[in-house]
Amino acid sequence: MSKPDIHADDYALTVNTSKDMLECMRAGRLDSISIVPNMSCFEACMELFYAEIPKLPFLPLLSVHLDFVEGRSLAGRAQAPDLLKPGADLMGLGWGGLFAASYLPHKRKKIKTQLKCEIKAQLAKAQGAVIKCMEIAAESGVPCGQKGLRIDSHQHAHMIPVVWEAVLEVVREEGYALEYIRNSKEALGIFLTDVSLYKTYRPINFVKNRLLALYSHKVDRFCKESGLKPMYLWGLVMSGRMDRPRIERLYGKMRRKAEKDGRTLEILFHPGRTLPGEITPEIAKEAAEDFYLREDRHVEMEAVLGSRF
Repeated sequence: MSKPDIHADDYALTVNTSKDMLECMRAGRLDSISIVPNMSCFEACMELFYAEIPKLPFLPLLSVHLDFVEGRSLAGRAQAPDLLKPGADLMGLGWGGLFAASYLPHKRKKIKTQLKCEIKAQLAKAQGAVIKCMEIAAESGVPCGQKGLRIDSHQHAHMIPVVWEAVLEVVREEGYALEYIRNSKEALGIFLTDVSLYKTYRPINFVKNRLLALYSHKVDRFCKESGLKPMYLWGLVMSGRMDRPRIERLYGKMRRKAEKDGRTLEILFHPGRTLPGEITPEIAKEAAEDFYLREDRHVEMEAVLGSRF
């Protein structure tokens, strides 16, 4: 039975988020992480990472965490005006706006063109940092298994049809060697096998699970055509509280399901805490109150550090 991939999202969301994730990396508990490219703290967070690499037991696999719902536009108003909030270079169209644009013919082409400009800028910035990390690891004798580009996204926005098309077009046009793209496909049935856990799940997370499942088939097709192994993600229904007791209750079932279906299993955590003083206009107020500032992120960090997968 293959080992699951223990993954953490949101490196470079804030400095403290990144410091918490570095603690998990020093302990050798993260197989992979995602790096947010469009926050103003990006350079500071990457400098922390560069300095830490020589002391790590291994370099986790590094994904570009494309962000179209928070942070600043790297393409700018000249190239992506309809993705932004009025009067600022802050991302403003949001998940709902991108979803709607996918089904509005008069908007889809324009939004896709602007998305491609933003994707090119975010990939160039983040992947440049990833390559530097890989070079430091090689110079320091730190094991690193990554060779090409890895992609996922904030709030799984790359699964939205217009975003998905834009991402693949940019990857092809820029000549990137893509070795991984997240399929936000989660096996819902596993959560229904333990009745005692039903009340511990947030109903909105079941909606997320089902909506993303609708878009997962195109990712499966792409992975098959591209020679990439199919995957399951674990981190939607329990999003916001991937705590150790529930993980250990369901772990065996989830792993056997992935093995039976010939898929790798990615277990998604958000183990980095954001401090109140780090909340800026780049971060959505609702997201800060509902998630980033809550103690649940410490719960997820404890699960990463304390569980044995």
